[in-house]
Amino acid sequence: MRKPFIAGNWKMNNTVEEALSFVAKLLAELKAIGNIDVAIAPPFTALYSTGIALGETEYALAAQNLFYEDSGAFTGEVSGGFLKEIGCKYVIIGHSERRQLFGETNETVNKRMHAAIRHGLIPILCVGETLAERDSGKTWDVIEEQLSVGLKEIAASGSSEPFIVAYEPVWAIGTGKTASKEQAQKVHKLIRDFISSKYGNDIASKVRILYGGSVKPSNSRDLLVQPDIDGALVGGAALDVMQFADIIRSAH
Repeated sequence: MRKPFIAGNWKMNNTVEEALSFVAKLLAELKAIGNIDVAIAPPFTALYSTGIALGETEYALAAQNLFYEDSGAFTGEVSGGFLKEIGCKYVIIGHSERRQLFGETNETVNKRMHAAIRHGLIPILCVGETLAERDSGKTWDVIEEQLSVGLKEIAASGSSEPFIVAYEPVWAIGTGKTASKEQAQKVHKLIRDFISSKYGNDIASKVRILYGGSVKPSNSRDLLVQPDIDGALVGGAALDVMQFADIIRSAH
C-alpha cells in the first residue's frame, strides 16, 4: 500500500515572514498529520527559514527547482547540493510553468532528475498535456515522451522510492478546471503501466503518482480515492492554511 503524499507548491509567493506565519498557523491547525507524507515547497528565499520552522515535525521540505550542475558560473541557479544542505527532501522538476515560461525541455528535465538523485533528493517529475494537445488526442503521446526522456538512464531498484511522478494537465493549472476523477485515473493508470514496463511491477507498485491541477478541498477526496492517484501537488489552495489542511485531511 502506497503512503499518500500531499505537496504544497507555493510558487512565487510568500516572503520569509509570511512563510513563518503560514507554518505556525498550519501547525496549530494540524500538528499531527497521521499516516501520510506532506511536503511544503516555498520559494528559494524562504526555504531555509521554512525548514527551521518545520523543525522536527512530520512535515518535509521541498524545493521548486534545481540546476543540473553542482557548481560553477551559473548566475541565478541553485544546485542539488545547496538544497540538500538546508534540509530539502524533495524537489519539483519539470513543472509546466518551468517548461512553458523558462524553456525547460525533456532533455534538461532529465539532467535535473540525475542531479537530484545524485544529491540524495527525491525528484517529483511533472508531466502533462496542454488543452490543444488533449483536444487533438495527443495526451498520451506527449506524456509518454516526457516520461521516456525524463527518466532516461534513471535507475530504480531495491526497496526505496526512486522518484515521484506528478500528472498535471496544463489546462487545469490555475484555471479552476479539474480533470474528472475518471480522466485523472485513466492517465495515472497509463503512467503506472509505463513505469511497470520500464522498471517492473515491483517498482511500479512503489512509485507514487500525484495529481496536480486546481486541487482543492471540494474535489481532493474524490481524486485521492482513485486506485492509481496517490496524492496531490497542490498550487493555489496550498497558500491557504485551512484549505491545505482540509486537503491533507482528505488523504486519510
